[in-house]
Amino acid sequence: MKKNILSLAVIVAAFTFALPSQAQMKFGIKAGLNVDNVNLKNVNANLDSKNRTGFFAGVTADFTIPLAGLGADIAVLYDNKVIGLEENGAEANKTLHYIDIPVNVKYTIGLSSLASVYFAAGPQFSWNVGDRNWKPANINQDWELKKSEFSLNVGAGATVLKHVRIGYNFNIGLGKTAETTVIGTATNAVKGKLRNNTHQISLTYIF
Repeated sequence: MKKNILSLAVIVAAFTFALPSQAQMKFGIKAGLNVDNVNLKNVNANLDSKNRTGFFAGVTADFTIPLAGLGADIAVLYDNKVIGLEENGAEANKTLHYIDIPVNVKYTIGLSSLASVYFAAGPQFSWNVGDRNWKPANINQDWELKKSEFSLNVGAGATVLKHVRIGYNFNIGLGKTAETTVIGTATNAVKGKLRNNTHQISLTYIF
């Protein structure tokens, strides 16, 4: 976790010093829905994943460079994710509670004085603030959730009336979300892994 916090501090500082003095900064509130897509590795062949819907909400700071179309944004979000698994017809769901800090570089194209579109990409740091142990009653797999995650955001959207922003984002997990108990024998032990990718639809109001 200390390594992630240090990396985040370096990225934020780099953005701050890279922005020219004429850069504009605005604040906003952001909320939306997410759909989790779980990838499984080294698990029972009968175990499958199910898409589940959650939500997120928080605050954001938006930096733009006049005329250049370039900018950045950083947000602090509470993220309520739900992952689902199925084994032989039995299903189990787990709600995950995260604090997310995405840091994205954006390129904006103005369509008119009232609307623009943007493309964004950047890293995201997430900390699990909920229960880290998952023992589904109807699935023969016990999972240990990771304390923190590192992922990559890729997205696009539109801003209308200069204050309302609608966006789509795909969050790509670059590490493990959880590990299951050992599969196999003591001499041939393998850890089952779960990695979470997330589709997000967001609505942001910029003050």
